[in-house]
Amino acid sequence: MEDREFLEKIKNGSMSLDDGVSYLKDYGYKELGFAKLDFHRKKRRHFGEVIFCQGKEDFALAEIFRAFYDRGENILGTRADRHQFNIVKDIIKEAKFNEISGTITVKRKQKALLGNIAVCTGGTADLKIAEEAKDTAEFFGAYVNTFYDIGVSGLHRLVSKIDEINSSNVIIVIAGMEGALPTVIAGQVDKPVIAVPTSVGYGAGLGGISALLTMVNSCAEGISVVNIDNGFGAAYQAAQINRLIEKDL
Repeated sequence: MEDREFLEKIKNGSMSLDDGVSYLKDYGYKELGFAKLDFHRKKRRHFGEVIFCQGKEDFALAEIFRAFYDRGENILGTRADRHQFNIVKDIIKEAKFNEISGTITVKRKQKALLGNIAVCTGGTADLKIAEEAKDTAEFFGAYVNTFYDIGVSGLHRLVSKIDEINSSNVIIVIAGMEGALPTVIAGQVDKPVIAVPTSVGYGAGLGGISALLTMVNSCAEGISVVNIDNGFGAAYQAAQINRLIEKDL
């Protein structure tokens, strides 16, 4: 919770002094033995810590989600599978799962979505990464418009949407194969473009390395590039920019 909210709870008696002391003990981070949960990150960076679910043991995943939930936090988990979601759902009944993106969300405090982030994909095979980006940006308070399957092999699809795309504050462009879409879009807009190479493609695509190299060698200005398949990283950066533009996200 925010500092003022915490003090108000103590003042009006809705939180006991003992609970308040316990809360302050974990103000910096909570020691679980196998993990140290960074509760202070939201204070430092405005956005709280996110749980990367892939590879975590079942007991660890359960205890981490439980600790954030007990703290009263909104929770975002990425790269989760159905088995992991079921573990979380047993603990937190209001948890939601996006089967496509693999994100788990728990939203205890709802607020209006502000600004505008565009999420664009070259093809339908990029949908998993795009949905991860969309879920992340929305979790951090941004309004998101999606423009899927507008790749360079059919430029008329992109041209019909370019004005709407350019009306956003930040543009996330996700593409596999040769990864040319960010360059094409960046050459037509006056907004920052965050490029996400995906591992979609045949053998010479090298699991996304070809798209990555295309994007980092782009001749269009104003492009930043994140790691292969990293929809979360792109959305986090986009949400930061969007927040600064909108001021009060």
